[in-house]
Amino acid sequence: MGERIGSWYLSRMKIMSFGTFSNRVIGPFKPHLNVVHGKNEAGKTTLNAFATGVLFGWEDARGTKNTYKPSNAERAGSLFFTDEETDEEIELSRVKNVDGLQGPSELLDDIDKETFLTMFALTSDELRSLRNTTDVTAKLLTAGSGTEASPAQALDEIQGRIGEYTSRAAGAEHSITQLTARQDELRAEIAQAGEEVERFKHQDKEFHDIAPQREALNASLQKLNAEIEKLSAGKAALERLDDELSRTLDRRDVLLEEEQALVSEHRLHEQEVDPALASIAPTEEHSLRDRIDTLSEEQSKRQHSVDLAKDNYTDSKSNYEALLEAPDLKELEERARRQRHVQIALSVALPVLFVCAGVPVFMHGREITSLSFTALGIILVVFALFLAGAALVMLFRPTKTEEALNQRKQDAQWVMLQDKKKLEACEEGLRAQKMQTSAFLDRSGLGAAQGSLRRARTLLDEAKDARAASSLFVQKQQALVAQLSSVEERLADIHGQKEALQSRLGLSPDATMSDIETLIEQKAHQRSGLIETSENVNRRFGELKQELAHAKRIKRFDALKLEYQQVTTRLADSEKDLARLLLARHMLEAAITAWESKSQPEVYRQASRLLETMTAGAWVQVRMSEEGRLQVVDQVKTVREPVHLSLGTCQQLYLSLRIALLMTAENVGRAIPIMADDILVNFDEDRRRGAASALKELAARRQVILFTCHEEIVRLMQDADSELNLVEL
Repeated sequence: MGERIGSWYLSRMKIMSFGTFSNRVIGPFKPHLNVVHGKNEAGKTTLNAFATGVLFGWEDARGTKNTYKPSNAERAGSLFFTDEETDEEIELSRVKNVDGLQGPSELLDDIDKETFLTMFALTSDELRSLRNTTDVTAKLLTAGSGTEASPAQALDEIQGRIGEYTSRAAGAEHSITQLTARQDELRAEIAQAGEEVERFKHQDKEFHDIAPQREALNASLQKLNAEIEKLSAGKAALERLDDELSRTLDRRDVLLEEEQALVSEHRLHEQEVDPALASIAPTEEHSLRDRIDTLSEEQSKRQHSVDLAKDNYTDSKSNYEALLEAPDLKELEERARRQRHVQIALSVALPVLFVCAGVPVFMHGREITSLSFTALGIILVVFALFLAGAALVMLFRPTKTEEALNQRKQDAQWVMLQDKKKLEACEEGLRAQKMQTSAFLDRSGLGAAQGSLRRARTLLDEAKDARAASSLFVQKQQALVAQLSSVEERLADIHGQKEALQSRLGLSPDATMSDIETLIEQKAHQRSGLIETSENVNRRFGELKQELAHAKRIKRFDALKLEYQQVTTRLADSEKDLARLLLARHMLEAAITAWESKSQPEVYRQASRLLETMTAGAWVQVRMSEEGRLQVVDQVKTVREPVHLSLGTCQQLYLSLRIALLMTAENVGRAIPIMADDILVNFDEDRRRGAASALKELAARRQVILFTCHEEIVRLMQDADSELNLVEL
């Protein structure tokens, strides 16, 4: 690092109460480059304002400007400065502005508030505001002159005072031009003093002639105002009536549509219900319902009988079929068949056996002519025939088991047949009852029920609903008719009101809103002309009244002579003061020119080098034109003034000028730190690196404290200067 000028630097801030800070110590800060990082609203701008307030006084409350004054405490705090060589520490503190700065204030001997705010308190807004400042070069250059106050500021004040003496403005108290003119006026007025009496006489006559004219104009204005007010009120009333008329017509259309819809709906309901049923009398309806209930009860009974007979028939049929399919019965039948088969076998086998035995015996007896054998043979054959006959009898005669089985079948079949006959009789009765019911319903006009008593009740209910709907229709129709009648009456009333109102306003019945607006505009135009005439007359009346009243109060000639002497004296004093101010301006301009001729080339050389670094060679030179205007030159020799630069480039130009001045003006604010609050936000990445390099170069000579809320700027500064001091809020 290069050699620093001065050994004192800001090491700590102690904030007792300021803005949102209370009993807070910020630091430590190092002699060269410091970066204070914190999020938005962490208090970076507050710290910048706090340092300015301790050094040069707290901001006074003006308008809505934030002065960082807590609601329940005084602003108070200290700045600690340390000697880099001896580590000695001093404290500068402030509580109230009236008490002044407490502590060794020698550190501020080489800087004033104007110079501090111009060169040491760097903010993005401050760099932006310099873009349109015409005398920025003089402010920047003379801020480093080493005087307690800026020579440019002093020169501005002297120029302002000289302007007061040379101004042609009527309110300039010391203006030589105005005093000379007044002196000439007084000479003319004194010469004309003798003529004023005659003029006042003419004015008095004019004053009395204007009075009746004013009264007539006022009366005409009042009449026009009343007519315009009446027309405006009538127009508003007609608009309200037209609006109500439109709404009433819409209401009538809605009611007519509702009536049409109601009639259509009623016709639709009438089509859905039998007219005969819809017109049935209540007594007849009650009688029909009673008869239907009776028939329904009778039909239910018959249906119950049918259901019971059907159940009995089903049971007997099931019993009969079950008897036929019963396993024990089949077993008995199988046993009977086996017995029958045995009987058949025996009835066949035994006779055959006896025949086979008798025939040989008989043949043998014949052969041997033995009567006994022959008789035995015949007996055996006869016995075989007898057995065969008995077998035939037994074959065709049922057994007791078969007889019992047949009897059970016959009994079950008989019961089933009896139940079937009863079921048929019940069903026949039910059919007859239904036919009777259907005939009754047909006779009663309920043929659409098709014999269904439930459908008949439904038809009666629908007819009843239709009668109720018809009654409701009549009521609704009557209500709609009443509403339509009321709407028609209101329409007639509205038309009557409109005609009466138009008559009162003097309008024809077919007058439109446009006609009324045209009439109002005409009368308003007449009123404007009368107002203008009245204002002119009143103005003249006031002027005459004031002049006549003034003429009665003053002794004009003596007053003019006295005023003439006073103006002459003031003119002589102003000429002497102007001569002194012109001499002072000449001396200041010579001093500034001498200082600029010595330091300006070095400042512009340094600024050119820094701007070229910041813009990566895009802009290579900063210079002053022959007309005294600041200019910049790019790498292709194009010349631009600051007002034609972009916001970022313009800020880089003024930042390079300030850094060049701070490095050149070594005798200004040697112990005061450079407070830079987020001055790189409008720079792109490449130009931020160039600006970081320039700030590092400045920090080699002075203490620099850069406030930022951007982490990328912190990293950028660390890349530029690895030894910087980082303070986190």
